[in-house]
Amino acid sequence: MLAEDSILLREGLVRLLAEEGHEVTAAVGDAGELLAAVDRDPPDIVVMDVRMPPTHTDEGLRAALEIRRTRPEIGVLVLSQYVERRYATELLTASTEGVGYLLKDRVVQIDEFLDALERVGSGRTAFDPEVVRQLLSRSSHTDPLLSLTARERDVLAEMAQGHTNPAIAERLHVSKSAVEKHVNAVFDKLGLNPATGYSRRVLAVLRYLGS
Repeated sequence: MLAEDSILLREGLVRLLAEEGHEVTAAVGDAGELLAAVDRDPPDIVVMDVRMPPTHTDEGLRAALEIRRTRPEIGVLVLSQYVERRYATELLTASTEGVGYLLKDRVVQIDEFLDALERVGSGRTAFDPEVVRQLLSRSSHTDPLLSLTARERDVLAEMAQGHTNPAIAERLHVSKSAVEKHVNAVFDKLGLNPATGYSRRVLAVLRYLGS
């Protein structure tokens, strides 16, 4: 299900998703229409804008929070031109699975968008690196975060994007055992207990960063 007030982008996404074998059950232009459509025919995943009519401020994110609160089984992939910190932090820290936040520039990179859609649809997470960077920088004054080494911060940023240990090893050109060592160090320094499943560990980190 799509919620995007730009007709060109909305229709482009409908065509792209149909070509990739997805069924678009509804494509609407505002948050009210989206919530009504979700009630009528709950989808597997919602792809939605942040700023939609009538005020073009945060209607989309508030609708996303409502969907996550009432129907947590529905995946939510948020698209935005900006990092709306208040609601983004609430969305990312309140959810345990099936949530993503991409900047709209990422939609231009088709493979990145489809990969994020697949991750969110399968109950995992997908965070744009720039979203992660801004959330990290907002909390950089906290002592535990400052205690991380440069490599540990790199690993943390990759974790927060939703990547697994093998994927992090490949992206950072290090061994899997080195990644595991850095991950354990990150959790130790941030006072976080390791959790089963990388989406849970990512959200644990984001809960800390958003506190």
